[in-house]
Parts: sequence; structure tokens; C-alpha cells
Amino acid sequence: MRFGKIDYLNLAPFDVFIKKYPIQNSFKLFINHHKSYPAKLNKEFLFKKIDAGFISSIAGVKARKTKSAIISYGEVWSVIAIKKGNQLDYQSASSNALSAILKINGEILIGDRALKYKLNNHKLDKDYIDLGLEWYKKHKLPFVFGLLCYNKNENFYTKLSQSFNAKNIKIPYYLLQEYSKKTDITKNDINKYLKHIHYKMSNKSKVSLYRFYRAVRLTKIKLPNRF
Repeated sequence: MRFGKIDYLNLAPFDVFIKKYPIQNSFKLFINHHKSYPAKLNKEFLFKKIDAGFISSIAGVKARKTKSAIISYGEVWSVIAIKKGNQLDYQSASSNALSAILKINGEILIGDRALKYKLNNHKLDKDYIDLGLEWYKKHKLPFVFGLLCYNKNENFYTKLSQSFNAKNIKIPYYLLQEYSKKTDITKNDINKYLKHIHYKMSNKSKVSLYRFYRAVRLTKIKLPNRF
């Protein structure tokens, strides 16, 4: 089974979970060697080069979904629009669409790069906009940035999602050290950041996802596809 994972801090709890999950070592080895950014995983999923993975929510419109996702209830910290220029993020898909729907111009930045930028500038006058917060201000709903989707092995991924959602996962100290060294973000800031990320789809999340998809259609934003 080929699983692709977003190589950002927002899935650190899933890293911890999957290390302990009773599954074949080949599955874990594939994940460890197949991490990338959302836009690339979207294409691999659509071309069925991977069987499942956390992909951008905009790429999961027609996909089979589990009840696990990457969600923020307000501020997300890691999806921002810097108030200069007008540039999309090549690593993103949902965030670029979200900026268009919210009519927010700027340089779109996502993932650990965005988080680091936010943390380095939080004491200054804000020169960026948090897109998760802007969506919440408008709809009073969380925003679903990514979805755990699958092309096959429904029973397996349904059970994996249920197990992941049921866990209250704490990142071990040694892993925090590894993440901190890799990203140049302090262990304390990583823990603070992860409090903004949620993984279980709720009714409000489902409503929000529907509104996002409706806005994508109305705005005539092109969906990621195979061609």
C-alpha cells in the first residue's frame, strides 16, 4: 500500500501515531521515503501513483474520504498571505484557492515556511494575513485544508482514520528535537502551533468544506486534475 504524506509539522501527530500503529513495515518505509508538499501529492494521488494520503481539500472534491483531515478553528499560523506582491505558492492548491475566494492579495505562503515567517514577525506590526482566521471571521466555521483520502483499501483506511481520530497524541521530546533541528523552529513554538491544528472531521467541518467547494464552483477556480 502506497501512502503519501505531507512533509510539514502539521502532521507531526500522525507521524507519532503511524510509528505505533500495527501495520506492515513496508507501509511505514514507504511513508518515510514518500513525503512531499501538497500540490505534488495531489497529482500523485490523481494519477494513482499513491493509494492514499493527506491531500489538499480542493483535490479531494471527488475522492473517497475518511473522517480525518487537517483543520483549523480560526488562526492556523501556517497558511498566510504576506502583504507584498501577488504570488501564489507552488506547494499549495487549497490555500491558493482560499485566497482567491476571500479576495486576499499577497504572497501566499504555506507550511513550515509560513509558520517560521509568522513566528519571526509576530512582535512586529503584522505584514501578513492568516487565511484560516479570515475564513473563520467570514463564516464562523473551521477551515479544512487537507483530507485523508484513498483510491482503494477502504476498510483499512477507514479503520486507520478512526484509530487516529481517537488518539490524544503527544509528541515525544526526542521527536520535537528532531523537528526543531530540521525546521529551525523551537520545540515550544512547535507545541504551540500544533494546538491550532485539528484532525477529526466534525459537522461544522463538513459544512465548511461544502461552503468551500461551493465557493470554488462559483468563483470558477480550476480543480487539480490529471491533465
